[in-house]
Amino acid sequence: MKNSLMKLVGGIGMAALLAACGGGGAESEGGSDGEVSGAQEGKLTVALTASSEGERNTFEELIAEFEEESEVDVEASFPAGGYEDQMRVQMAANDLPDVFDTHGWSQLRYGEYVLDQRDMDWVENLKPAMKDIVTDEDGKVYTYPVNMAQDGVIYNKNVLEKYGIEVPQTWDEFVEALKTVRDESGGQVAPLWVAGGDGFPLGQMVDQMMTPMFATDEENDYTEEFLDGSFDWSQYEWLPEQLLMLQEENLLNQDVLTAKYAQSAEIMAGEQAAFMFSGGSIGPDTTQVNPEVKLGLMPTPTVHEGDEPVWIGGERFTLAIFKDSKMKEEAKQFIEFMAEPDNAQRIAEGTNLASALEGVEADTYFSEDLKKYEGTEIVSYFDRVYLPSGMWDVMSTTTEELLAGGTPEQAADTMESEYDRLREE
Repeated sequence: MKNSLMKLVGGIGMAALLAACGGGGAESEGGSDGEVSGAQEGKLTVALTASSEGERNTFEELIAEFEEESEVDVEASFPAGGYEDQMRVQMAANDLPDVFDTHGWSQLRYGEYVLDQRDMDWVENLKPAMKDIVTDEDGKVYTYPVNMAQDGVIYNKNVLEKYGIEVPQTWDEFVEALKTVRDESGGQVAPLWVAGGDGFPLGQMVDQMMTPMFATDEENDYTEEFLDGSFDWSQYEWLPEQLLMLQEENLLNQDVLTAKYAQSAEIMAGEQAAFMFSGGSIGPDTTQVNPEVKLGLMPTPTVHEGDEPVWIGGERFTLAIFKDSKMKEEAKQFIEFMAEPDNAQRIAEGTNLASALEGVEADTYFSEDLKKYEGTEIVSYFDRVYLPSGMWDVMSTTTEELLAGGTPEQAADTMESEYDRLREE
């Protein structure tokens, strides 16, 4: 085996869930802490957004095996929180890594920089639910999605069983479940726990709920208006009104504006919360703290009568090839290796998410729940399709300002002004 040139740049955080990614680590030859590597002669450079220890370990093990099998040297980086900013710099210089993670933006943000993968072997096994997300109308395949997100709402099965709560399907049922937890626990359990101190969980919650508000119900489909810029933002006010109601009726954790995502597993393990809008990694993380606690995963609740619950997601981690890479063949070889059934299964289980390939059955923490809701539609994150780049941060900060003393009207006005500004950039 050649000496591994993997650049193990670490960082603990949440991959956005994101639709975002997460910084810092040991310095290694060829780059500084957290730096995304551009093309370097003789080495296949790979940049990934995987942020948790388990996720990184899985990729690192597979990369080492690929190096041994192929005799291709790989320099892998995991820049965590600095990923997006550094990739923007590298896009401006047209100097991207040979293989990189498009983290949900394969077409809208990175489309002009990636090589078409339609002729690669893995494509024939792509699940239909993912095909439309990474393929355009001309048939170009922008990236290999190594796993797929199916985000909904995490819940504590022990807490719901204790208080006799059925898993809700609608927003109204969800609010009633929160009230039951509040009343039956005497305020000792947070009905809905949100790590607002980190910002992104607020954006995650808003982004998820915009889909049933404005996209999935035929009679309340405003997607064309979002795309052409004609949406009336006064219709957005319902959501901040609901969030304020949750706060005022003690249905949110009291420390919502200071709580940190790193606390979430411990909170769930201590049965101090009933529901969370959170990533799938919280399941095994909670079990590590308290094996007696079991979490569940439900689809995002509906808003309008007659609508059906959906998963919010699409691709989570991906492997795209830089169109101007000098190592295109090695990059293709690397991706085909990662897409081999056994390796695809290892990635799915290591990231605790379902594989995007047919025939790859992964035993993940929430496999039972995903099986229960088999057939539930997977809808792409709202901001990835209908909002301009940059709106994720706006959703986070606007909601933070709302819960700190703002009004629904102010929230809607800010969303509108930032939406208009970002569309013009």
